[in-house]
Amino acid sequence: MIERTHQSAQKARGRPSGAERTRETLVRAGLRLFGHKGFEATSTREIAAEAGANIGSIAYHFGGKEGLRNACADYIVETISGIAQVALDDAAAPDAGPASPEAAATVLRQVVEAMVRFIVQRPEAEDVAQFVMRELSQPTAALDTIYAGVFEPVHKRLCALWEAATGEPAESERTRITVFTLIGQVIYFRIAREAVRRRMEWRDIGQREAAAIVEVALGNLSTIINARRRGTS
Repeated sequence: MIERTHQSAQKARGRPSGAERTRETLVRAGLRLFGHKGFEATSTREIAAEAGANIGSIAYHFGGKEGLRNACADYIVETISGIAQVALDDAAAPDAGPASPEAAATVLRQVVEAMVRFIVQRPEAEDVAQFVMRELSQPTAALDTIYAGVFEPVHKRLCALWEAATGEPAESERTRITVFTLIGQVIYFRIAREAVRRRMEWRDIGQREAAAIVEVALGNLSTIINARRRGTS
């Protein structure tokens, strides 16, 4: 579902111009290098070489390396927000919960599955994860953009869904921590991907392996929801 939506969006935008392609290639290169090497350790020459672009194109499109880092943050917000929105399409407006606990639980399952599919299967997830992890350890204005554009609004939306599914207050400490644990269990499969692959004796983590992860993650979610419902009844 998510991949089809991503492809449809690309078609709707039409064929990008040469300048748009160059800009996107530079963002992808910056995302990869800033995430893996760090901002200070990455030169504009390296970014241009990685992107196969003229070194002057960084200043032309972004005003310099700092502007490129900000564009990388915008790219992350756009990418993750798009994935989250597809998964949340069946939910009500952000300020109103779904009509029933069952509907809310269904949307939460959609979100967890969407997160697993993106984090485990999408090639760009590695670069996104590395960039975000580095920003979390060494915060800059890019983290402010990512937090305001993704972390806070998506987390709040999930907390509202949690309240609708379980009856627990959306902004309680317990609910907010619970939602973080749901996200954290999924992210582990990206940041510890190689350890997971070795321990599971998988040659790679493809569609079959992702489906197995989804099954367990959704089982965990259902178990927690059912236990919390009993606790609030």
